[in-house]
Amino acid sequence: MTGWFLLLALLVLGGVLSTLGDRLGSRVGKARLSLLGLRPKRTAVVITVLTGSLISALSLGLLLLVSRQLRVGLFELNALEAKLRSSRADLKTSKSAQEQASKELTTAQERAAELRRTLKPLQEQTRSLEAERQRLSQDVDAKDIEIQRTEQELSAVRTQIRDGEKELNQLEDTLLALRRGNVAISSGQPLATVTLKLERPDQAKTVIDQLLRDANLQAYQQVLPGQPAKRQILLVPRPDIKRLEQTIRKPGTWVVNIRSAANVLLGETVVYAFPEVLPNVTVTREGEVLARTTLASNERDPEAVRNRLNLLLASTLAEVQRRGSLSKGLQFDGNAINALGQELIDRNGGLAGLEAVALRRSETADPIAIQLRLSR
Repeated sequence: MTGWFLLLALLVLGGVLSTLGDRLGSRVGKARLSLLGLRPKRTAVVITVLTGSLISALSLGLLLLVSRQLRVGLFELNALEAKLRSSRADLKTSKSAQEQASKELTTAQERAAELRRTLKPLQEQTRSLEAERQRLSQDVDAKDIEIQRTEQELSAVRTQIRDGEKELNQLEDTLLALRRGNVAISSGQPLATVTLKLERPDQAKTVIDQLLRDANLQAYQQVLPGQPAKRQILLVPRPDIKRLEQTIRKPGTWVVNIRSAANVLLGETVVYAFPEVLPNVTVTREGEVLARTTLASNERDPEAVRNRLNLLLASTLAEVQRRGSLSKGLQFDGNAINALGQELIDRNGGLAGLEAVALRRSETADPIAIQLRLSR
């Protein structure tokens, strides 16, 4: 619509300017005007030429003013053509790159398909290896548990060895004493043991006096058998007695033990002793598993079975003593253990788990009764 309007405007403007130029030329010719010394006829021609040039200039100016495309085409055509050629070259390069990329994509897709085919058996192998790794990890965990159990048993054996060394030293001391006479009381032997809980703190002295009288009577009967206990032969350091009294005054249930401080020969008139006080605690509960061990499939000969049973008993004793028991041994049915040992010897093979179970509830000063049985 704008183009038609512009064309109409140019026609109207050209007609108006032509008419004005013609009239101006006629008047200049009739008036016989002279311009720049020219003849009137030449002057009329010059005026007519200038009028035509003005028409062309106004027409071109109007076109440039109204039409942006004309301005761009007139003044920027070369740049646009150069840009167009550059764009076409770029487009051609892009098409080449696109074709190359398309070829590379096709190659990559084929390579990906080939890798998928190659990867599939590897993934299956990976899953198989992962399952194998988990199985081996479970085996390792089982071995770790077995190693820990073995280390615990080894620790118990080492403790038993240390206790045996101490006992050996005591036996050596006793042997020296036996060479000089009969040992009536050994070092560390308990003379009196009591479990008590005071209702009032002021009862502490009375309880301690009674405990010392009982210990003195026990010492008298062992060192001077057959003689009436008419004097005090038991000597306990007074600071130890004061500390004992301060301890049992505290709330709670306590186990007090009077122990011999050294070996005492038969007929001696002085027994040195010291008090031992411990909080009374529950050491075992009925049905509680105190220790475990495992026999390997190749442990079926009597010696191996006997050693494993002894090791389990030693571990159990070490465990209850660690919990605070004053017991120096365990109570158990020997016939039942012999029957269990024979059952282990006669088994067909494979691992066999053993455990030591408490038969009743025991506290610090109580004896420990146990039963050995196969693990469930």
